Amino acid sequence: MKILFVTSEAAPFVKTGGLGDVAYALPTELAKDPEQEVAVILPYYRQIKYGGKFQIDFVTSFGVRLAWRELHCGVFRGTLPGSRVVYYFLDNEYYFCRDGGIYGHYDDGERFAFFSRAVLDTISHIGYFPDILHCNDWQTAMVPIFLKSLYCSDWRYQKIKTVFTIHNIEYQGRMPNEFMQDVLGLPEEWRPCLTFMNCINFMKGAIVLADKVSTVSRTYSFEIRHAYFAHTLEHILEQYSYKLCGIVNGIDTVAFDPRTDKYLAKNYSPRSPGGKAECKRYLQEKLGLPQNPDIPIVGMVTRLVAHKGLDLVECVAGELMNLPMQLVVVGTGDRRYEDLFHRLKYSYPDKIADCITFDSALASEVYAGSDFFLMPSKSEPCGLSQLIAMRYGTIPIVRETGGLVDTVPPLNVDTLEGRGFTFKLFNAHDMLGAVKRALMFYNDKDKLRKVSTALMKIDSSWAAPVQEYLGMYRDMLR
Repeated sequence: MKILFVTSEAAPFVKTGGLGDVAYALPTELAKDPEQEVAVILPYYRQIKYGGKFQIDFVTSFGVRLAWRELHCGVFRGTLPGSRVVYYFLDNEYYFCRDGGIYGHYDDGERFAFFSRAVLDTISHIGYFPDILHCNDWQTAMVPIFLKSLYCSDWRYQKIKTVFTIHNIEYQGRMPNEFMQDVLGLPEEWRPCLTFMNCINFMKGAIVLADKVSTVSRTYSFEIRHAYFAHTLEHILEQYSYKLCGIVNGIDTVAFDPRTDKYLAKNYSPRSPGGKAECKRYLQEKLGLPQNPDIPIVGMVTRLVAHKGLDLVECVAGELMNLPMQLVVVGTGDRRYEDLFHRLKYSYPDKIADCITFDSALASEVYAGSDFFLMPSKSEPCGLSQLIAMRYGTIPIVRETGGLVDTVPPLNVDTLEGRGFTFKLFNAHDMLGAVKRALMFYNDKDKLRKVSTALMKIDSSWAAPVQEYLGMYRDMLR
């Protein structure tokens, strides 16, 4: 089976969030099966082109038609050591060779419309006609639309099946109505597929025209059929629910492994878990917190934005600080929440460490050195942090939403069934109650050790999700 993974980012080349991790890990795991031929295609951003970290070679170039424009597209090819995945990079210096981030430019709609059209032209120029085109989020949503509307008369494209995966439904690619003719250049009969709430909506078009729509957890695939989660697309998703499914993400269990993680003060494992205590002591020392093994650490590695549940933390911040615990926060985001943690640090210097940064080494140290990991998200399509925390033997405290409820069943403190402490409503005092229950559980060190050790043994790799994806691909081809 030939699988072409279309994405706007992929680690280790460029990454801004979970999509970058998935776009590396999923194709890599798929390619371990010798029967699968896997490639990834993404824009040739400035940071990749001039970063000098990777061996990338020129393949070909051609013109891409986008409405009245004829635009240059260069194709480059690269691989990673030890991987069977082939990476293709589409080059257009006007669109992709820019300073700043890869998103947030005034013409993002045009940039990714070009990318989507160029993907389909690249297929014929390199002679790689996939069985499955797997597209991800709004930046690639035009691929199934262009395929069905402009390439359907070419027999070489007619057997290609498309999957569209929603990683974050909040960002949908909304454009003015004029975009249809001025940029996309689509025949008018295709306008109803894209029009939604008096504008052009890339994601809506992909939901309508892709052969299969998936999300990154089973619960999230049901949640987005309701207005609270769907950001206005609930009726479209309900209408096309027959082709909607959810497959939970995995994590890179080689990169996230307490036995080998080079950032840890001392490595440890389920058979030899003693190093976790040393990691905690080191974390307290490094962050200037009192070095007391009897005080539990609650860690957070997160973007500091509202939908990650920071509203709840803000609401009961004083009560949290009065609990017998230490809070360690790592992340950046909205100034409002950065200032919140700065104020708490000023008022409670022995109770909180505010690390307003993103640092991979520090993140590993927090995963390993914390006793509990707090994720009070308002919505969470899948979530990787809770999976990583459990890999390091840290007990999650999560809200029952999306991938969190799929991966963290409530812990029964008597039988020790389950994985963590949960709360259902998006309510600050419900969250506070879950934290208090976790702190009470901390006092029983024997049970705490048993749960921590059991969490480290959970298989959160991509092995099981990949089999689900392969099953979905094969069903589509049948």
